[in-house]
Amino acid sequence: MKKVGIIMGSDSDLPVVEKAIDTLKSLDIPFEVHIYSAHRTPVEARDFSINARKNGFGAIIAAAGKAAHLAGAIAANTTIPVIGIPIKSSTLDGLDALLSTVQMPGGIPVATVAIDGAQNAALLAAQIIAVEDADLAAKLDAQRKSAMETVLEKNEKIADKYNN
Repeated sequence: MKKVGIIMGSDSDLPVVEKAIDTLKSLDIPFEVHIYSAHRTPVEARDFSINARKNGFGAIIAAAGKAAHLAGAIAANTTIPVIGIPIKSSTLDGLDALLSTVQMPGGIPVATVAIDGAQNAALLAAQIIAVEDADLAAKLDAQRKSAMETVLEKNEKIADKYNN
């Protein structure tokens, strides 16, 4: 199974990123976590990106706040799918990070999830890897079915309580 790379621009992003880590663990997807900054450690971020394919990665999650150039810097150096998580970390409530992550130039795509959307980033990475992994696809299907059943159970309880 391919690994997922999780890169965050700062250790202050960890409380959000842990949701991605927990999601990948729940699906038994191997991953690596690193702190690389697009601005403070550009050589290390570039080296990780350039070598990601040969190091067994199938997707990369990049989380950053404020200027949030990390996902784009990673994507500029690899053709492995990159998923950006804009982190709410400034007085602009994450809008700055969202716009920096989502507004990539043509030719350098970055899939972008919601502000602080780490769980969805991990699920998207899992879906990318599951294209070639039937066992993982089955786990994702089972997870969706379980979520549906939970909602329907809650619906039944509410309907029983409030509907005549």
